[in-house]
Parts: sequence; structure tokens; C-alpha cells
Amino acid sequence: MRIQFYIRYSTQPGEALFVSGNIDGLGSGSYSKLFPLTFLDDEFWCGTLEVDPNTVAKIHYGYVFRNRESQLFHEGGQDRVIDIGKTGIEELQLMDAWNPSGEYENVFYTDPFLHVLLKDNGAKAKTKSHKTFTHIFRVKAPLLKKNEALILSGNAEATGKWEITDPLLMYRENGWWTLRLKLPKETLPLLYKYGVYNVKEKELVRYEEGENRLLHGDAQNKKMTIVHDGFVRLPNNTWKGAGVSIPVFSLKSRDSFGVGEFNDLKLLADWAEKTGLKLIQLLPVNDTTVTRTWKDSYPYASISAFALHPIYLNLESIGGRHDHHIKSLRKKQKQLNDLPELDYEQVIKFKLSTLREMFLSRKEKFLEDEDFQQFFKDNKHWLIPYAAFCYLRDRNGTADFSRWKIYSVYDKAAIEKYVSPKAKHYEDISFTYFLQYHLHLQLKEAVEYAHRNGVIIKGDIPIGVNRSSCDAWTNPELFNMNVQSGAPPDDFAIKGQNWGFPTYNWERMAQDNFEWWRKRFAQMAIYFDAFRIDHILGFFRIWNIPIESVQGIMGFFAPALPVHVYEFGQRGMWFNYHRFCKPYITDAVLWELFGPNKEKFIPFLNAEGNNHYSLKEEYTTQRQVEKLFSSLEENADSTKIRDGLYDLISNVILFEQAGSNGQEFHFRISVESTTSFRHLDWNMQQQLRSLYNDYFYRRQDEFWRKEAMEKLPSLKRSTNMLICGEDLGMVPRG
Repeated sequence: MRIQFYIRYSTQPGEALFVSGNIDGLGSGSYSKLFPLTFLDDEFWCGTLEVDPNTVAKIHYGYVFRNRESQLFHEGGQDRVIDIGKTGIEELQLMDAWNPSGEYENVFYTDPFLHVLLKDNGAKAKTKSHKTFTHIFRVKAPLLKKNEALILSGNAEATGKWEITDPLLMYRENGWWTLRLKLPKETLPLLYKYGVYNVKEKELVRYEEGENRLLHGDAQNKKMTIVHDGFVRLPNNTWKGAGVSIPVFSLKSRDSFGVGEFNDLKLLADWAEKTGLKLIQLLPVNDTTVTRTWKDSYPYASISAFALHPIYLNLESIGGRHDHHIKSLRKKQKQLNDLPELDYEQVIKFKLSTLREMFLSRKEKFLEDEDFQQFFKDNKHWLIPYAAFCYLRDRNGTADFSRWKIYSVYDKAAIEKYVSPKAKHYEDISFTYFLQYHLHLQLKEAVEYAHRNGVIIKGDIPIGVNRSSCDAWTNPELFNMNVQSGAPPDDFAIKGQNWGFPTYNWERMAQDNFEWWRKRFAQMAIYFDAFRIDHILGFFRIWNIPIESVQGIMGFFAPALPVHVYEFGQRGMWFNYHRFCKPYITDAVLWELFGPNKEKFIPFLNAEGNNHYSLKEEYTTQRQVEKLFSSLEENADSTKIRDGLYDLISNVILFEQAGSNGQEFHFRISVESTTSFRHLDWNMQQQLRSLYNDYFYRRQDEFWRKEAMEKLPSLKRSTNMLICGEDLGMVPRG
């Protein structure tokens, strides 16, 4: 069979178009084997491919654009499918419209709209059956109202000659409004338009906007044409929805055990349905258990990107209302529920204790349950290492795997043997399976309940993972463990933020096409319709803080185009490495910062002469200072000295790029606020200010855009969930 591709797309010299698909001739999903198209005219690119219909029944395909910088961009949507099996045709002509990935209407073809919010939109039209046809028309119209369907009308006899007394009603098929027509070759070229028709009132509501559509071609024997016209030209702002954002732990009800639980989402869904809300947005619900103290209550420091937090389990759903384990805790349940604030430590203590008793009383039956075994099979890629991590964390008394006596370095084969059912500690391992299985059931049930009420659930993906996490243990190569992520200073955190999370090794992640992220998205899709990427600018650049620093102000964006040493000479500046890159400490600086208390800092300094000082070797980093003062009694005076030393260490203008041999540098943010900058002469300040503004606000924008485009489009195509990005602060232009 001969397949002719025609894609309507206007290009510039040096640009090109390709076809990507699920068969060898279209690359089988590989960008290195895409099928190239040929420039036809200002409107079309085309190409012809020979396919054996006996080897493949359905072809899934889409188009890829390559710009003059050889960057590849896939169009939006992944829903063009052609059935070439048993058609009896010899030639297939595909007339397609490019679907821009940023097209607004693509949102309405994500899972939450397809399966919940818009699943009943439009009418189920009764159409005339055409046993023989030469053309298939497909177009998208996600926002039709009740009793509305699309029609096709045109200037040919077969399309009614613009009359709608007997309209050509289209029907929905795999997300497309579809019509099969037999068009005699003399009717081509065809002028036509789509319209909205009310099947109940039997009247035309309106035609689509814009000029008539035009179809060229022919209608030869054993040839079929499929037209994918993209989106019908109708207003796209007719759907509106609102939602509520709330942490699960805040949904405490009478049936909870001191904290909001997954089951409580049903009550919130009832309320959302009554008030007309369409979305419930949650904070992260992944396990954060490191110390089993209140410090674990921060939902953004997960120890697993896949495991759910046991605190959200409802005990009664597991054991039943009359289970003796639950009945004995009624008094404690009421006591914890009556507290004005969540007592995290008490709740997790009593829950885990009761859950273990419940597990032990039904262990054998649970492990033999077919549904659990299927859950285990589907999730063992993360469940086995997570269960081992939890056991080793508890056995060693720390989640910091670098301090474990055994398996501090993850070994997949050894760990799979370590969690064998024959192991003495298998009871602890299988208890973790028990917890995760029931968390899965309860969250899944709550989400399905919300869907039945027309409400979707939006999850939350933190930008980072805990340094002492199962993910960092099993995949250390995916993370930069020698640095910390955070945020630059703002009005709410004048010293910046240090989250402590390792940053992502994006180069390594790209080697397997971001497999870890794809698995993470797939896990989210089990429960959520949409998700929020916290700090989405982390995909462009992340605030990178050296491991020896405490404050976020010691960081810089990575990746970033550094300032080269020759740029200072180009701007007429003499480059003084010691002056720019080392803490600037003089008697005047000490008095300006600390006044009469400056003498308290002298023991930490070396006198360099001429009223200049340097930090003693044992106090040159903020971590060294932190370690010293953590061993001393904390009081107001010691805190002031510690923070003052932090300020002296950060009193620099430039950070040297590691490995650059003094050739590349990054500006310390808010450099004008430093005494080091203020003590420079006016001319040097002006020159540095100009270079600083170029570094932060001009030279990085295109570089950061390209960095994001190497990650986000590929990740976005890996899921049909609705992806939402959120960020604050220094947002790049464009």
C-alpha cells in the first residue's frame, strides 16, 4: 500500500518536517529514524511511503518540525490513527493540519477532560451509514453543548450544496468528529465548512468561523483520502471551572484518626459537587518518613517519588467497624480528633502500631490475595527497593544510607535476595507491602468516587527529593549529591532558601530518555487526573548551592552561562581574583556590620595587615561554622556570632566555576547589597553592575529556554494528564 502524507505547514529556509510513528518506516518512535518529508509549496510538505498492510493493522503517527538549529519539536496531540488492515485499497492519501503543541484546545483532550469533565459533551448523533466511501473527514470540537453535533456542508452535490435540510451529521470516534463520504472525482476540489447542529431542535446553530476550507485531490478507484482538519474554528473560551486546593492532612473528619485521610476526599468531593467546583488540588502525598517525628510532616521532602504516606490510611476501611483493634482505640481516636492541631508523632505512632497488629492477624491471607499479587507485579520496580529502604532505615536508626552498615550502596540483585520471603525479616518487608497496597486501594477508591461526582483530582510533584531518600539510594547517578537546591533571596527570605535536596543530573537522565521521570508520571497517572509541577523553572535552571554552604544566598543558577575572565578586560576592568572571589573583611567592614561587637569576631580571623583580615582555615565555609556552633550552647549571642560569620563568608562578588582554573565565574546574587561591592570605587561599581545585569537578565534567557525544551516536551508527551506548572520569583523573559 502506498501512503501519501500531506501536512499543511509554512516553513522558512533551513527548516524541515518529518513523520514519526509506530512502524519501522516512520522510525518506531526513534527520532534518529524519522521519515523525512519534501517541501511541496508554501502551504504543504509531502512524502510517500510504501507499507505492507499484512504486517501492521493500525498506524499511529504525528509530525515533527526541525528548526534551523536542528532542534526537534513534536506537534501537540498523539491521536492520529489509521486502520490499513482489510481495506482493499491500494493508495491512502492523508491530508493533515499541524497541531501546535501550545494550542489551547489541546487541554480539552487531556485525560481529566476526556474522561470526567467533558465526557458527556455533544450529542450522540444518528448518522447515515456509507458502505462505500472515498473520503474520511475528521475534526475536533471539544466544547459542544448538550444535543449539539457537527455537520459538514459544502458546494458539491454529495455535501448538500450548502443546504442543511438533510444535514451530513458527523459522529464521535476516538476523540474525533468523523464523517465517511463517497465523493465523485468531479466534485473536487471541494469547498466546505463545519457547522454546529442541534439534533433535538433539528436546526443549525452556527457555522464555524473563517474562510471556507478547500480540499484538492481525486477519487480514484482503490484510493482513499483521510482528512484530519485539526480543530473546528469555534470559540474556545466557553468552558470555565474552579477548584479548591487543600492538603489531605487538613481534611480531618469524625471517621479520621487525628489527621485527614484518603477516605475524607469523598466528603470533599461531595461538597465540591454541591458548590459547583470541578477540581480538588492536593499537596504531595508521598511518604516522607525519615525520623518519625514532627519534622517528617513537611510534604515536599519525600523519601520516595512513588510510595504513599502511611499516615493517610483509614484503619476502619481495612479492618471493618467492629475490628477489635479499632474498637480499642475509639477513645484515642476522639482525643486526637479533638486536638486543634495535628499531633503528627502521636498519630503516626498509634496508626503504625495498629496497622502492624492488623497485618499480623491476616498476613497469610493477604500475601495470597490475587489482587495484591497483581499490585505487587505492577509496582515491584519501586516497591521492592522501597520496602528494603524502610527496613534498613529502621534497622540502622537513620535514613542516611551513607551511614548504614550494610547496603549503603544499592545493589539490585542483592536487595532482591535480601527481601526474599525466606528472609527472617520478611515480615517487616511484607508489612510495607501491606501498607502501600491499602494506600493504593483507598486513594484509588476516593478518586473514582470524585469522578462519579464530576470532580477531578490534581496531584503535586515536588521539584526535589530528600537527600536521604530511596530514589537517591537506588539511583544516585541521577542526582548531584554534592550540591543542594534552593531559591535566591526575596522579600520573605532575604538570605535565600536552602531546601537541602540534591539537584538533578539532567545529562544522565537524558541518556535513558528520562525513564525515572516517565515512571514517576505513570505512577501519578494511576491516581491523578492532573498534576502541578512545583518550581517548574527548575526544568530551565535550578538554584544551585554548594554542599559546604548553609544559606541560599551562596548559590547561583545552574546551568548558566558564566562570565569569562576576559570579559572584565573587554569592559575596561582589572580583574582581581582575591578581591572579587574571597570574603572582603576589613576593620571598616567589621564595624559597619557589627559595630562595637566586632571584637567578638577577631578570634575567627587572621590579620593580613593594612587593617585587612581573612577567615581562619577552620571557619572558611558556612558548614564549618555551623558544625562549631551546633556543639555549643545556643543563646542569642552565639546565634548572632554564627550568623555574622555566615555574612562574612558570603561577602563576595563572584563565585568561581568549579574546574574552570580561574577562567569562569558566577555573580553572587544581590551583590550590590554586600559591603564588598559598596567598598569599590564608583567606576568599578558601574562596570560590575552592567556585567551583573547582563549575566542575570540577558545572556541566560535563550540558553535556559533551550535547556527546558530538551526536557519538558518529551516528558509532556509521556502522559496525557493535564500538566500545570507553577513558579514565583525570577521568571525568565519569553
